[in-house]
Amino acid sequence: MSRLARFAPELVTCTFRVRAGYEWGLMFEILKSLLTVGIGIFGFLAALGALYWLASRLPEPWRERARVAVFVGPALVLLFGLVIPALINLRYSFNDRNDEWYGLQNYLDVFTNDDNLIVLRNTLWWGLSVTIASTVIGIVIARFADRMRGEPVAKALIFLPTAISMVGAGVIWNFIYSPKQYGLLNSVWQLLPGEQKTQFWLQDNEFFSLKSSFVPGLNTFFIMVVVIWIQAGFATVVISAALKGVPDDLVEAAKIDGASDRQAFYKVVLPYVKGTIITVATTTTIAVLKIFDIIQTMGKGGAFDTSTIANEMYEQGFPQNNEGLGAAWAVLLFLAVAPIVFINARNQRAMREGR
Repeated sequence: MSRLARFAPELVTCTFRVRAGYEWGLMFEILKSLLTVGIGIFGFLAALGALYWLASRLPEPWRERARVAVFVGPALVLLFGLVIPALINLRYSFNDRNDEWYGLQNYLDVFTNDDNLIVLRNTLWWGLSVTIASTVIGIVIARFADRMRGEPVAKALIFLPTAISMVGAGVIWNFIYSPKQYGLLNSVWQLLPGEQKTQFWLQDNEFFSLKSSFVPGLNTFFIMVVVIWIQAGFATVVISAALKGVPDDLVEAAKIDGASDRQAFYKVVLPYVKGTIITVATTTTIAVLKIFDIIQTMGKGGAFDTSTIANEMYEQGFPQNNEGLGAAWAVLLFLAVAPIVFINARNQRAMREGR
């Protein structure tokens, strides 16, 4: 018997023990991390409960004010705690990749460099196309699904994609768009009359063979379809709930005056739920302007002219180690989202005052 054969059982046993020790060590680290997080959450809740108890002992009118402060205080601390990182990011945006003063050059590069202009173009199209399509689809489905037989089941199926993460949806739709034999869209494409070539849907950065600096490629629109598929369910559920809150008396009065169902819907129902539609549109716009994970999953990190502002912020700041340009993109993203947040807040205030 060879020496290797004699020592083989000992080697196997030693390898098994080393592997088992590594797995136990890894499990111990995970449990320790979970325990640390649990202690932190318990400590926070205990401190919150103690502060609430102390607030309850105060005389009026300080009691109610103190209770509100207990719950609002942590959120305000976190909010103002973000001010310092935001200011640091703003300072970085005036530096180059070597952390030396660069002035406004990063912002000039954003609006003059051809690759950066593609990013701005894509983000604009994302904000317009996905928001409009998701909101319109939500209105249409909510309109025709309202009070239909099987309405709960239909709305549950429509809302189901909203429960899927962007990464999960990206993986699913990657199989649909795949150029390989299991790609569903290519399989359907091959069934068309004539000899059809395999299509690389997510690599086609032209718009029907047209290379334009204004219109994104078909690959960008194919990725948008995934987000519309997700956001339409959210829009449907929210708008459907608003439609059910429309008083029947308004619709009946419009019909008595001679309006058809369609006219009553467009002239009475839609204006009544306008605030909800604006909320859906602004919420969707904010989510779309910050789109990142689906670009990483389906656009291969912004390859083939699919990058957006949020994705470029990450790509420049981390993989390409250009913190200055990445910080500039972050500032621009904030400036793009801020007006939408303001519109949403004003719309919410108007809805409260109109009740």
